[in-house]
Amino acid sequence: MTSPQRVCFRLRVRPELLGEYRRRHAAVWPEMLREIAASGRRNYSLFLADDGELIGYFETDDAAASDRYLAESEVAARWEADMGRFFVALDGRADQASEQLPEVFNLADLLAAAEDSSADGASA
Repeated sequence: MTSPQRVCFRLRVRPELLGEYRRRHAAVWPEMLREIAASGRRNYSLFLADDGELIGYFETDDAAASDRYLAESEVAARWEADMGRFFVALDGRADQASEQLPEVFNLADLLAAAEDSSADGASA
């Protein structure tokens, strides 16, 4: 089995709209939730700091295919058009223009690698 791709991204929410942004994400349209799941994204979370920094994370088997699915989704296009006003300095849809952050540490991957190397050393 292949490990899922882990995707982390960053956006900035306008400080004056933080409360409304939180309220909107407490009641995301059911059809949008289904589109996110249908795109192959799982374990999807958003974290919002009081200064407006938004960090998102999800796992998927194919990030490019997930992105394409949502880019072609009418529901996602309506959601993103409705949400666009919340973001600072965003050129395009938030789901397509966010800054992706490179992963530099993953505990499970490093533990597995350490266990593999100790098993290799024990069998030598």
